[in-house]
Formats: sequence, structure tokens, C-alpha cells
Amino acid sequence: MNRKIEAKLTNGEIKRLLFKLTLPMMFGMFGLIAFNLVDTYFVSRLGTDELAALTFTFPVVLVINSIALGIGTGTLSVLSRAIGKGEQSEIVRYATDSLSLGVLVTGIFVVAGFATIEPLFALLGASGQVMPYIKDYMSIWYAGVVFVVIPMVGNNSMRALGDTKTPGIVMMIAAIVNTALDPIFIFGWGIVPGMGVSGAALATVLSRMTTFSVAIYVLVWRDGIVTFRNITLRRTFASWKKILFIGIPNALTRIVQPLGIGIITGILSTYGIETVAGFGVAAKIERFILIPVMALSVVMTPFVGQNYGAGRCDRVRKGMSASCRFSMALMLAMYAVLALSAKNVAFLFSDDQNVVSVIVLYLRLVPLGYGAYGVLMISVSVMNALRKPFKAAAVMIAQMFLIYIPLALAGSRMFGLTGVFGALLFSYMISAAAARHLAKGLTGENAKVDNCEKE
Repeated sequence: MNRKIEAKLTNGEIKRLLFKLTLPMMFGMFGLIAFNLVDTYFVSRLGTDELAALTFTFPVVLVINSIALGIGTGTLSVLSRAIGKGEQSEIVRYATDSLSLGVLVTGIFVVAGFATIEPLFALLGASGQVMPYIKDYMSIWYAGVVFVVIPMVGNNSMRALGDTKTPGIVMMIAAIVNTALDPIFIFGWGIVPGMGVSGAALATVLSRMTTFSVAIYVLVWRDGIVTFRNITLRRTFASWKKILFIGIPNALTRIVQPLGIGIITGILSTYGIETVAGFGVAAKIERFILIPVMALSVVMTPFVGQNYGAGRCDRVRKGMSASCRFSMALMLAMYAVLALSAKNVAFLFSDDQNVVSVIVLYLRLVPLGYGAYGVLMISVSVMNALRKPFKAAAVMIAQMFLIYIPLALAGSRMFGLTGVFGALLFSYMISAAAARHLAKGLTGENAKVDNCEKE
């Protein structure tokens, strides 16, 4: 490493620092969401079979993304703590070994993926009619999956350094590149022939190459925290163990959450297809509304990690409190806006009165708990930063399977659709209170700062 890496997040006014970290993170998240929506829009122009094929690929892509994000979260946690402690050699080891772990995971999925395309998607229910389109898409996507996984891991190394701007800008650029390439490769333009769903996969891979190239350049040359000199298997395995200690519970949590949503969708399906459609639209609106608090929850991991590693639990506590207060205030303001404009927003997505009524009911009820959801996610990030991933995973799984789903089943019988949506609101509030209590306990609120690092 050519220069000393400093813990930039252990000094400075906390609120201003968190704002500076969160803003570019929001743009990056917006780019990621736009990425998926653009693919869906252009493929939908091809026909129902092609759109169905893309839908079938989503669970597999989600699993691989979840594992990559789990490794990234583990990297973010261990690396930010090492930066806070000033352990220069460990900084290099964790950043380098996280990438080699990403390459290993990529290799496993590429080999397994190519060998199981047809039987796996047949198991998921894909018919022979859409299978050729699935093969066309996944054969290209698997070939380029390294450009998807490595940036997810590398971007978290940048965030651990306190740099959320570079990943955010790159994700926005990648989304723009994907938007430009999608129609060219899908429908054809000039000398480029139309490739259909294969074109959508190729556009995704080429745009992801942007993030891959920038991540490698920044980590190897600009920041100099990745080097492949003096690598030993013993030290590499030790790094992987620490990263996976955080990463595996996070990945499993991300994977099981869609299962819970599937159960809720099953409950809603008993009310009719319009209800399912309305719920789907409301969930997409929700993703945009929650971008600020989701971005804030992500930046809390490097902030807490660096300050905890440096023995600054006073800043950890102040940062947690400020973030939770901001989440509650902002989301209450958003609730007021949504409650007043719910019908107008709903009509932007559908003119079916039954669908609109479902969207309006959701937007006038569930967002009341968005502030609590922010507190939940912030507290989970704090637990991950403090190397308590199983507590973080337990809270998230309990929110879905022990609170939300049982309450939704009971609420559906007692209050109909209002009971199902109300169950989500209460699950946010209950799990947020539990997560906040656990996170506060881990920071040693009554302990001296010198004892902050004791675990």
C-alpha cells in the first residue's frame, strides 16, 4: 500500500458527515432501481413470453445478488473496523481477500449455472414455451456475472473508506449506459441486429463492466488497498472466515425475505388479481420512497465500524440517535404527502378502480410505519458493524415470519385487506423497537469510551 489509510469518519460534525455520505448513496440506489425497471420496460415490448422469461430469471439473479451483497456487507464491516483501528496491513488483506472471495463465488455459480439452466428453471415452473428465452438470457448473464459480483464487493470497500460518492456516481452511469444499450441490442439499430432477450442480458453485462472497471481502478491504483503480493492461503482463509461470519447471515436474510413476500402475495391473491396488481404497484412506489432511509442505513455501517474501531462509542451513539430521529421525521413528512396524494399517485399506474383502491389503501396506511422501518434498518446496520450478524438476521427474520405473516393471517380474517396491510405497519413498529434496544445495548451506552472495543 502506497499511503496510509486514515479513518475519515471519526472526526467532524456527525449530522453533516452522515448527510454527505448518504446523498451520493441515494443516487446509487436510484440508479440500481432504474436499472431493473428499464430492463423490464424494454423486454415487455417484445411480448408476454419474453417478459415471463425475464420474470423467471429474477429469483436466480436475486439469490446471486444476495450472496454478493452479503460478502459486500461482511467486507464493509471488517474493513471499516480495521480502518478505525489503524491496522494498515489488515486493511489491505481484507480488501484484497474480499475480491478473491468474490471471484471464487463467481466461479462456482458460473459452473453450476451453465450446467443447470434447463432443470433449474423447469423446477421453478418455466414451460417449454419460455425456456428458449431463459436460456438466451442466462447464458449471457452467467458469462458476465463476474462484472456483477465484483463491483458489489468492491463498492463496499470504497464505502468502508468513507467514499460513497464514487460508487453512487458509477451506478448512475451504469444505469444510463444500460438505458442507452437496451433498445439498441434488444430491437436492433443500424448494423446492430435485434437480439431480443439476449440483447437485454448483453446490455446488462456491458453496463456492469463500467462498475467493474472503476472498482478495480479505484481499489488497486487510486486507493492502493488491493494488492496480490505476499498472499498466503492461511491469511486468506482467515480473512474469508471473518468476512463470511458477517456475510452468510446477511445473505440468508436477503434470500428468505422474498419467501415471506411470496406468502403475503398468496394471502392477497384470495382477494383477486386486482389486489395483487395493486400491491405490486404500491411495493414499487415504496422502494422509491424508502431510498433515503435505506441509503442512510448503509452508510451507518462504515460510520459505526470506523468509530467503534477507534474507540469512539460516543460518536456511535450520537450517530445512531441522529439517524433514527432523521428517519422518523422524514418518513412522517413523506406519510403526510402520500396520504394526501395517494389517489393521484395511484392513477399514474392504473385506471382500474379496483387496483387504484388497493394502492390508495396501502399508501394511506403502511407509510405511517416507514420511519420505524428506517430505525429497524439503521439498527440492523449497527449490529452488523459491531459483528453481531446473527442478532441482525434474527430481527429481520422475526419481523417477517414471527410478526408480519401471523398478523397478516389474523388481520385478513378479522379486518380484510386493511388487516393485511396493517400487519406490515405493526411489524415495522414492533421489530424497530426490538432492534433499537439491541443496538443500543451493544454500544455500551453506560460504559467508558476506552472500553468501547471490549466485546
